[in-house]
Amino acid sequence: MLQVCLNGARTRNDFASLPVTPDELAAAARDAVRAGAADIHLHPKDSAGHDTVEPDHVAAAVSAVRAAVPGVRVGVTTGAWTTRHADQRLAAVRDWTVLPDHASVNWHEDGAVAIAETLLAKGIGVEAGIWSGTDCAPGFLAWARAHRVLRVLAEVTDTDPDTAPQTAADLLGTLTTLTEVPILLHGEDNAAWTVLAMAAARGLDTRIGLEDVLHLPDHSPAESNADLIRAAHHIIGPSR
Repeated sequence: MLQVCLNGARTRNDFASLPVTPDELAAAARDAVRAGAADIHLHPKDSAGHDTVEPDHVAAAVSAVRAAVPGVRVGVTTGAWTTRHADQRLAAVRDWTVLPDHASVNWHEDGAVAIAETLLAKGIGVEAGIWSGTDCAPGFLAWARAHRVLRVLAEVTDTDPDTAPQTAADLLGTLTTLTEVPILLHGEDNAAWTVLAMAAARGLDTRIGLEDVLHLPDHSPAESNADLIRAAHHIIGPSR
């Protein structure tokens, strides 16, 4: 499965045409799905362009994207940077009325278990983010509901393309006992394409998009999320 990550915590200072508004996210999602994306991850933004988990903004983003790509799963972030305190984040998630199909939960962040439990109770799939450079994998694996998550996001934060493959292998090594849950392996910035190729070689789900990288495999600037999805399919093949 190839997921598109439409915007991430980036701003227009990073990429001039970054999709930010619900309409922009909808258009970007439509183009990415036409290019071959099978799943969508996005960060709802507030009026200042900052990531948010506030119910109104989540509802607007998810509704617009879902209308643009009916039948395609749409997910959002619950990252700690969206609010000042973990309890505020949890309260916002509890108040969601338009529910995404899934939401990512970074397991090294405060309040991860409570947010994941809330998502499951609301019928929202959990993408459990296990980052390289953290020691959160054992805690996730010890969680009684680890087997109930939609997938694990194995997130390689090492951006050096020379060392990222070993970092990725080490990260995957911490998840070897997880046999019933799909793993989505991805990298970022200069190592994004290297890790994507590794995921493809191992038969793992992966993702690409403006959240993870702003350039194509030949280092030329990407024009859009769809541009990145098309490039990914040249590496992993059109069937995934």
